[in-house]
Amino acid sequence: MHIFLANPRGFCAGVNMAIKTLETAIIRFGLPLYVYHEIVHNTWIVDDFKLRGVKFVSMLDEVPEGSRLMFSAHGVAPNIRERAKQKNIETIDATCPLVARVHREVLRYAADDYTIILIGHSGHDEVIGTMNEAPESIILVEHESDIHALKFAQDEKLVVLTQTTLSVTETKSMIELLQKKFPNIIGKSNANICYATQHRQDAIATLAALVDVVLIVGSENSSNSKRLAERGEALGVRSILIDGVDNIDVGWFNGSERVLISAGASAPEYVVQDCVRMLQKIFNATVEERQTCSDSLSFQLPID
Repeated sequence: MHIFLANPRGFCAGVNMAIKTLETAIIRFGLPLYVYHEIVHNTWIVDDFKLRGVKFVSMLDEVPEGSRLMFSAHGVAPNIRERAKQKNIETIDATCPLVARVHREVLRYAADDYTIILIGHSGHDEVIGTMNEAPESIILVEHESDIHALKFAQDEKLVVLTQTTLSVTETKSMIELLQKKFPNIIGKSNANICYATQHRQDAIATLAALVDVVLIVGSENSSNSKRLAERGEALGVRSILIDGVDNIDVGWFNGSERVLISAGASAPEYVVQDCVRMLQKIFNATVEERQTCSDSLSFQLPID
């Protein structure tokens, strides 16, 4: 077996910032410390913080008045911020700056009387927060069929924005369909997809032709991880999303495969290396790092 390790893979700048912010808050403020939703969408990260005493909540009612609460990397709706303020809850905002930028764009376009078409996945934490910035001005579309159902007057002011962790290819086709149906709509082909999502998907596109199997390390609720697996499948290579080494079935392999391993933007590198070591041990696998581009972006912590 020969393993290609995709580079870039794993943590992006937003995830790094959110995790370091939570670690810093534990040291500086101690416990109890609450986080609204999962800090990032990865079971390893969340379980580790739970063991350290951090409490993850899905409703503000779970947070006592006067407590300290961190907002996750995916952002929150403005009404959550307001209710937290009313409960005298001290908040720390670990929202990814790229997600926060989409929130600002929503407010700007809504103030200019645009109807915002948001491409994203219903129920995703990021989408919930984004849509609630201006719910009266936003329409969510998930599939091309949703676009076919849209009806607007010719003079309607339209703009398209997206969730940051979508499939680059699928989103491009949906935006092109919107532009064909509504020629005056504002929006770029890659819209708001973050650099890390694009880089990791580009790496799969570049390297998939070299391999027989693609393994994507990431949790099931991680949108960008699922998109990586879908990218590999779309290129005709068997692609499997695994949360960790325990999800690997040795029956998938005969030992002579070329395997590409990558990881979603919230998956820890130590989980990737656990998977590599397992395949080395069982199949005497050799390992080769393949870099397709460089990730050099970093974000300042909201607390020093």
